[in-house]
Amino acid sequence: MTGKTRIPRVRRGRTTPRAFTLAVVGTLLAGTTVAAAAPGAADTANVQYTSRAAELVAQMTLDEKISFVHWALDPDRQNVGYLPGVPRLGIPELRAADGPNGIRLVGRTATALPAPVALASTFDDTMADSYGKVMGRDGRALNQDMVLGPMMNNIRVPHGGRNYETFSEDPLVSSRTAVAQIKGIQGAGLMTTAKHFAANNQENNRFSVNATVDEQTLREIEFPAFEASSKAGAASFMCAYNGLNGKPSCGNDELLNNVLRTQWGFQGWVMSDWLATPGTDAITKGLDQEMGVELPGDVPKGEPSPPAKFFGDALKQAVLNGTIPESAVTQSAERIVGQMEKFGLLAATPAPRPERDKAGAQAVSRKVAENGAVLLRNEGQALPLAGDAGKSIAVIGPTAVDPKVTGLGSAHVVPDSAAAPLDTIRARAGAGATVTYETGEETFGTQIPAGNLSPAFNQGHQLEPGKAGALYDGTLTVPADGEYRIAVRATGGYATVQLGSHTIEAGQVYGKVSSPLLKLTKGTHKLTISGFAMSATPLSLELGWVTPEAADATIAKAVEAAKKARTAVVFAYDDGTEGVDRPNLSLPGTQDKLISAVADANPNTIVVLNTGSSVLMPWLSKTRAVLDMWYPGQAGAEATASLLYGDVNPSGKLTQSFPAAENQHAVAGDPTSYPGVDNQQTYREGIHVGYRWFDKENVKPLFPFGHGLSYTSFTQSAPTVVRTSTGGLKVTVTVRNSGQRAGQEVVQAYLGASPNVTAPQAKKKLVGYTKVSLAAGETKTVTINVDRRQLQFWDAAADCWKTGTGNRLLQTGSSSADLRGSATVNVW
Repeated sequence: MTGKTRIPRVRRGRTTPRAFTLAVVGTLLAGTTVAAAAPGAADTANVQYTSRAAELVAQMTLDEKISFVHWALDPDRQNVGYLPGVPRLGIPELRAADGPNGIRLVGRTATALPAPVALASTFDDTMADSYGKVMGRDGRALNQDMVLGPMMNNIRVPHGGRNYETFSEDPLVSSRTAVAQIKGIQGAGLMTTAKHFAANNQENNRFSVNATVDEQTLREIEFPAFEASSKAGAASFMCAYNGLNGKPSCGNDELLNNVLRTQWGFQGWVMSDWLATPGTDAITKGLDQEMGVELPGDVPKGEPSPPAKFFGDALKQAVLNGTIPESAVTQSAERIVGQMEKFGLLAATPAPRPERDKAGAQAVSRKVAENGAVLLRNEGQALPLAGDAGKSIAVIGPTAVDPKVTGLGSAHVVPDSAAAPLDTIRARAGAGATVTYETGEETFGTQIPAGNLSPAFNQGHQLEPGKAGALYDGTLTVPADGEYRIAVRATGGYATVQLGSHTIEAGQVYGKVSSPLLKLTKGTHKLTISGFAMSATPLSLELGWVTPEAADATIAKAVEAAKKARTAVVFAYDDGTEGVDRPNLSLPGTQDKLISAVADANPNTIVVLNTGSSVLMPWLSKTRAVLDMWYPGQAGAEATASLLYGDVNPSGKLTQSFPAAENQHAVAGDPTSYPGVDNQQTYREGIHVGYRWFDKENVKPLFPFGHGLSYTSFTQSAPTVVRTSTGGLKVTVTVRNSGQRAGQEVVQAYLGASPNVTAPQAKKKLVGYTKVSLAAGETKTVTINVDRRQLQFWDAAADCWKTGTGNRLLQTGSSSADLRGSATVNVW
């Protein structure tokens, strides 16, 4: 179906999608007198805003209405933006913070929760609800009214820089996790923003690329989490930078008006991503609000940033000259004020804001980190650490002392505090233990000597507050051929370092940033630097490097430490970030070389990954165990120690497949598929994303979707399957903990293809799952409820969902590659 790329409309004279029918019926039954929910008890069902919102907007001037359709910026508020409200009408200011793994405010700390991909790896809706409640309370306590999250785009590209911010390659996991998080956040009175609608599945060229995606793939893979979030009552949606099927996502009438509002019954408002508004007429195509005007470096020195590029003065003039009807502005303002009413912000006496619950938030952060960690490998029961193996340890790796709390970019939350894993391991090892440390991998190295930079570069202060511009134009002299890391430490602002064709971005949300290994030849290389300082702080820069000789010496020290210890624990990391995809799937720098050398020196080597997505592991067979902690949040150190020593039994499962090689995944080898050619890309894999592609191509991944080991063992019976009155399935499985420790197992149900469908189908797809806790030796019977939608496919020719009928194979097990029982189901 790749030849059909339009987004379907609801056509007159045909059956409308069931979701739309239910939304209409609900509205007719409810009328327009639904009472607004108070903060802390926000109703997350889709309801029409009440007539009061329309009455208030009717009293606004054009200027007041326009003030609602673009965000204002104020550094004193430390957030991503605010709306000034209309005090004379009793409409207060509305404030928004970045997300989605905590409340990000400039210059403020908050609870830094584990990365959303770690949350999804718990396969636990209750855990996602608790995670959301922490965000909701934090946001309200920090004087915010909404958070820009969760992100729920499909993990299509293994290299994706923001894979850590989203949930899964599987739409069911993404949908369930997103809905539970939204309900948790909004139940605490904080509005959410479902982002980025739609097909924002890569960071490279995200501003310009147009994604051509067939209808079936949109409906079955990319849209489900967004549709579920709409039905869960998300207050707002954020449209994406990229184009979709030839139209900008933020100016796409079919996407925003037809699909989101008409078919799904969405009642909130749509905002653009930062700078993603395509033009003033986008307000007639479903976009309600412009976010962002110019990047700070684009604003001339000494001049204030204008409040809006398209939805400010330009929109006013368009209304006055009749190009844009004022009713479009009125409608957008009503949608926003309607949500403010729904969340109790228009109440005569607003609900008091809570105090932060730092202890409770820390406990949730730790529990999610423990339950989302995935034990990928455990040969010879190397873990949990016990006896001499837990008393004589060489800890290696920079993130053991400089904890990797979260990823980089707009989701980077500054934690209230974060312990170093080295300290928690030493504490857990106890008295009499010997725990040594070596960095193994230099990330900053030493300052580049003055003699290697021409002209001289002044390390330190660069720009006064609020200033921007070019900082350096010269050369870097490299003493010998080899692989170098160039590091930038920027405080008080942002900097862009260009070394030849290599770009390094550093700053407030990036912190200290090192380049990948750069193969540099002896001699001079062009070096330029530009930057800007935040409005309240000067910009200071340091340039460092790690030479080949320094890197080798650092590895040698780590190897010597490993030789002297019973166990070597190597912490490895990557730097997932908004704006840039990873150049490859390898660990950055010399980490692969480090792990291999340490494992050669000590056969009892354990690797702890602080990564945001899949990585290659050329050293895997040399190691005893691999524990993926993801970006574990501010309680990651405590969670890591408890897992290594067995105080907690790992129970996380992969929500994405790990490829075994660079050329063994769905978007490998075809630049028209990723990252695109001439700003155009085509989703040639269609619905065969992630494990669906591995099944279709009979390629074995390094680790399959759903994989995750335990310190105990489980058996599962064959499933019993019955049809339900709603047209779905009820799957029953008996699970027994056959090991010696208490633990949790995720029972996964996969449904095979229909023999009666000619449209593309996966060999199997996840249709349900449940997580069960069992004491050693305990047996429980669990039920997995499979919704009717999971039995259906999108018929592009008919623009609707249809059931895949006939005898279909249903399999249950512990991962997509570990299926232990099956039953044939007749679907009609």
